[in-house]
Amino acid sequence: MITLPPDYRPSDDEEFMNPQQVEYFRLKLLKWRADLLKEADETLASLSEGGIHEADITDRASVETDRALELRTRDRARKLISKINQALLRVEAGTYGYCEETGEPIGLKRLEARPIATLSIEAQERHERMERIHRDD
Repeated sequence: MITLPPDYRPSDDEEFMNPQQVEYFRLKLLKWRADLLKEADETLASLSEGGIHEADITDRASVETDRALELRTRDRARKLISKINQALLRVEAGTYGYCEETGEPIGLKRLEARPIATLSIEAQERHERMERIHRDD
């Protein structure tokens, strides 16, 4: 088990995906997942407090809209948790941080911004260009 200094940040001066970097991203993913699960629990608690008790039809519509928005947000969070779990599996397998398409390093800046990334910036751009071309057909 690796213990990271509190101020540790991965740097390009280190070997890519060395044990410290892997642990840094593993902890980052675990914290992100825990935060999302906590938010989901809070949403569940607020939704289970009962039905809509607003007498005014406008207030009732507003509450229903808020609940629908919250449920959509929770659905996106559920999908994100699944991607986080997949990233954690890549950490365990030793493939985290490497592009699934090319096998090249994804890059620390991209992983900092999007820890669940599976493609390098170049591969992601190619993928998006192909999506646009095929979508336009």
